Amino acid sequence: MSKLTKNQKAVQEKYDAHKIYSLAEASGLVKELSYTKFDASVELHVNLGVDPRKANQMIRGVVTLPHGTGKVVRVLVLCTPDKEAEAQAAGADYVGLDDYIEKIKGGWTDVDVIICTPSVMAKVGAIGRILGPRGLMPNPKTGTVTMEIGNAVKDVKGGKIDFKVDKTGIIHAAIGKVSFTPEQIADNTRAMMSAILKLKPQTLKGTYLKGAALSSTMGPGIKLDNKAFTTGAEK
Repeated sequence: MSKLTKNQKAVQEKYDAHKIYSLAEASGLVKELSYTKFDASVELHVNLGVDPRKANQMIRGVVTLPHGTGKVVRVLVLCTPDKEAEAQAAGADYVGLDDYIEKIKGGWTDVDVIICTPSVMAKVGAIGRILGPRGLMPNPKTGTVTMEIGNAVKDVKGGKIDFKVDKTGIIHAAIGKVSFTPEQIADNTRAMMSAILKLKPQTLKGTYLKGAALSSTMGPGIKLDNKAFTTGAEK
């Protein structure tokens, strides 16, 4: 019997794919159902009743997770020389401008977040076709185009993430690691759900929050009780 089959049997014994779980239950269960040899990510998947093709229903925002993501975030700051010291002091992994733009044109994108100042956006725009598909394009709405470079770097390193609904109306976000405690996973989930619910379009008709689930890397989706988030009942 292969290891995979043993893991599948273990999942079946602990998990009901049709059950709706409370956040407290799901936060513990997502840890139990992870059988990877590495510290897997915990992901939140939120199905929204929006049409992303409509500008007023393109849900996008930022949130600072109270316990961070558990991931080492590599930050590149593209700025003029007068801002380089501020970026370095805040903990940016890479700082510069023209040299890094040329590296990116050559195919280098070994970073998680790019932050820049407004004054260099014209140069950054020239590599937008490379950065955009990878989710790396700086955007004022997410705080990655700013004069407050130091604060922006600290926020990203401290657990600030941006999220966006995909073309199917679903938001996918890594909100922690299976090494987190159930309480930490629950706290991060609450913060993420709160940020998403605050972005409900005022003109939207019908159900906004259609469903939400937690999962670990390669693990099953654990359905969450929506009412807890929409009524404030979850503790």
